[in-house]
Amino acid sequence: MYRGQSVFSQLMQFVPWKAFSRIVARYRGDRGVRQLNCAQQFRAMAFAQLTRRRSLRDLVACLEAVPAKLYHAGFTAPISFSTLARANQRRSWHIYQELAQRLIARARPLYADEDLGLNLDDTVYALDSSTVDLCLALFGWAPFRATKAAVKLHTLLDLRGSLPAFIHVSDGKLHDVKALDLIVPEPGAIYVMDRAYVDFRRLFRLHQAGACFVTRAKKNLLWHRVYSSPKDRAQGIEADQLIALDGQRARQAYPLHLRRVRYQDPDSGKRLVFLTNRRDLPATTVCALYKRRWDVELFFRWTKQHLEIQRFFGTSENAVKSQIWIAVAMYALVAIVRKELGLALSPYRMLQTISVMPFEQVPLYELFSESLRPSGPGAAGLQLQLFES
Repeated sequence: MYRGQSVFSQLMQFVPWKAFSRIVARYRGDRGVRQLNCAQQFRAMAFAQLTRRRSLRDLVACLEAVPAKLYHAGFTAPISFSTLARANQRRSWHIYQELAQRLIARARPLYADEDLGLNLDDTVYALDSSTVDLCLALFGWAPFRATKAAVKLHTLLDLRGSLPAFIHVSDGKLHDVKALDLIVPEPGAIYVMDRAYVDFRRLFRLHQAGACFVTRAKKNLLWHRVYSSPKDRAQGIEADQLIALDGQRARQAYPLHLRRVRYQDPDSGKRLVFLTNRRDLPATTVCALYKRRWDVELFFRWTKQHLEIQRFFGTSENAVKSQIWIAVAMYALVAIVRKELGLALSPYRMLQTISVMPFEQVPLYELFSESLRPSGPGAAGLQLQLFES
């Protein structure tokens, strides 16, 4: 029988602890700390994410229930509620932001060869934001509306692997389009966005940097046709045009021609109008690129459902941002484990398995192989029959 490390301890081995120590030293995270250094704080909060604890008290009670197993899981001392709450409030969230970014940088090359199904070799990003509503009385530092607070996650998702290449956490008032000012455009990459990001000055900056974009046109767009390519109504392409902007401000902000594609969904009958600066792609590919923008919506839905970023363990800005970045780090860590172990298991199934077996002493590969065993009516023949009729 395997008597090695616990599942949680094996997962923590994928964390770059030497790099983490350098990050902590740079921010002086362990300065004057007697109990619960940054590494222990991260382990505790990572455990909360992986096992879906709902509060600090829930987390501490869970760890206190298995004191004999804590040391072998990497905890060198018991975790106190007050000590952990104080650490979340005071330790700089930038520590966990940098750790998450390092894990993402490690994960993205593992998924670089994934096929997008679009016959494209370009890097494709989807840009969007998601709002997490908060109580204004408790989270006064994140104003959103007159009676509501919120934090907003502005996310640039690499569609190969659905990994966030950029995340910015702001209060709810920051408009989506301003996230374009925070991104360093990557030459040759394609940025897919909805019409909330239509700002021609910012889009022209992407074009000048050598990047491409695909977005939806607003209904009040003023333009005139310069050239029309053949239609393909069988594929839903009602128009494929080269256009010039007519509005004075828009024309000054984006003085070049744009490509306009009007598409009718054959299933729903809905008409969509896309704008792009990429002229060499088939019109059907432009439409398919915008359809892949839905991946970023799925990313937000997945993280909200399977990681703890809606119930926060503290009310300060530092505690909230620390928890969000540790959740992102866990998302990247699961993605790394999945690729490096060569697993076909979905991240959801992996998290479900980890959440119920964190202290089991089972090799990771065997643990996930066990979870792939067939279940349901067809699996009854694989089990011993205790009673025969």
